[in-house]
Amino acid sequence: MRQSSVISRRVAAAAVSLVLATGAAACAGPEDTGAEGGTSGKAAGAPRKGGTLTVLNAEAQTDFDPARLYTSGGGNVPSLVFRTLTTRNREAGAAGTEVVPDLATDIGRPNKDATEWTYTLKDGLKFEDGTPITSADVKYGIERSFAAELSGGAPYLRDWLIGGDTYEGPYKDKKGLASIVTPDAKTIVFKLRKPEGEFPFVATQTQFTPVPKAKDNGAAYEEHPVSSGPYKVVRNENDGERLVLERNEHWSPGTDEERKAYPDRIDVRSGLDEAVINQRLATSSGVDASAVTTDTNLGPAELAQVGSDKALAARVGTGHFGFTNYLAFNPKVKPFDNPKVRQAISYAINRTSVVNAAGGSALAEPATTFLPEQKSFGFTPYDHFPAGRTGDPEKARQLLEEAGFPDGLKITLLHSTAQNRATSPEIATAVQEALGKAGITVELDGQQPNSFNEKRWSVKDAPGFFLSRWGADWPAGGPFLAPIFDGRQIVANGSNYNHAQLNDPAVNKEIDEINKLTDLKAAAARWGALDKKIGEQALDVPLFHPVYKRLVGKNVKNVVISDWTGVLDISQVSVK
Repeated sequence: MRQSSVISRRVAAAAVSLVLATGAAACAGPEDTGAEGGTSGKAAGAPRKGGTLTVLNAEAQTDFDPARLYTSGGGNVPSLVFRTLTTRNREAGAAGTEVVPDLATDIGRPNKDATEWTYTLKDGLKFEDGTPITSADVKYGIERSFAAELSGGAPYLRDWLIGGDTYEGPYKDKKGLASIVTPDAKTIVFKLRKPEGEFPFVATQTQFTPVPKAKDNGAAYEEHPVSSGPYKVVRNENDGERLVLERNEHWSPGTDEERKAYPDRIDVRSGLDEAVINQRLATSSGVDASAVTTDTNLGPAELAQVGSDKALAARVGTGHFGFTNYLAFNPKVKPFDNPKVRQAISYAINRTSVVNAAGGSALAEPATTFLPEQKSFGFTPYDHFPAGRTGDPEKARQLLEEAGFPDGLKITLLHSTAQNRATSPEIATAVQEALGKAGITVELDGQQPNSFNEKRWSVKDAPGFFLSRWGADWPAGGPFLAPIFDGRQIVANGSNYNHAQLNDPAVNKEIDEINKLTDLKAAAARWGALDKKIGEQALDVPLFHPVYKRLVGKNVKNVVISDWTGVLDISQVSVK
């Protein structure tokens, strides 16, 4: 399976962390007062153990099996039950983009060319029944994620592990995957078919959760998965619509520096209307005073209401997740094969009107780079087609004339009909109006979400001009640039994310060279330079990076949000 297939479920997936980063289902929570933009965390008093944390969500926490979940950094609710070899640093802001050890003693020890990674488990690790966690349990947990009946998780290992592309899981292949070696109960070694310096990021995903083979009952495992984290599942109704977690008495905080696990109980209630969720959090009566949400943002109208209430505003925080909304070109379709036409559109865009259509400056930040504005991604500032905040229609007209269109041109823009303020009619209309001032007549083609995605992800049927968006599986340049610009990831018969169908040997080579680096800071600098270089070709027009606003109940304390997920981290929250 190609790495480009990794985000095939990004918009619709039930997987916690990544789903939360998109549109109406975006997950970003209030930041701690120690981070930029803070909220009520410290002002409300020191965190204490005890009580019940209620989670009010629109979407159910489905497929609660570590093999089937598609998460980054271990996820949010899943991370309370499932520990992984590595995890995200549970700190606010940029510090939260770092990989840190979880079950393992370190983030991994690579060989010279990063084709082999070795991990050692900590002492004293136990499952919820008190039995020791071994390297064989981690190996088995990963292997079962290859089973067809447990599909849904991140498929990186299918592409990265030797033999991963043909392995069908332990139910069909009892011998197991030879490229995962467990020489003893504490050691696990991964043998890769190519250098992967960002392997520690992948080791944060829930597929790296240990699963005791004797307790595996296949597809039914999600009903009561065996916990390795601070909480265990005591109730799972209607495939995650109601999920109740209570303390795992065999979890040792001495082995877990990341999860605070203050509440005694976590009660996740889903299937709620988003407006109702925000109203309940705002009112904060009864159990809602100790409630949060992991999938519901405040909208423009709600933010206006919050702005006039200081007490309410104190319970709202800001989250950032590595995500870019952009205009995509397919240069295989005329007139977008002409670089000057693409440049003209780049100059004509009015980012102020686009930001306003996305909900205003509180919910969107203008973008001129493809990479998000975070150091972990390798963000390198550039604006190859500077048009100010409102566009430069005169420069656009000049380029159109040079391109052979002195009287302007007519084009069609594909967009979604979903009201997500990302690929929706509001954004499309803002683009249409801006290009109209430059002599470019834009006809809007609104499609239902499924049809829209099928077209923009198709090599055969992709139009020349459409709205798109991209979010990374972890906070680094690799999963952001490679699926979009690596020519070897063009998928002819499936979901293709390389919209421009760029297959530049120099770009492909640089991606390979960066993947060899295990120094993540050095790799970030190279990703930033590559982004800037690709940007010169005007293969896309970055529009904005989303910003997330989130309410919490009045009794919620120690609210922390990192730049890894843009998510309120449940493992840090206190409700007393």
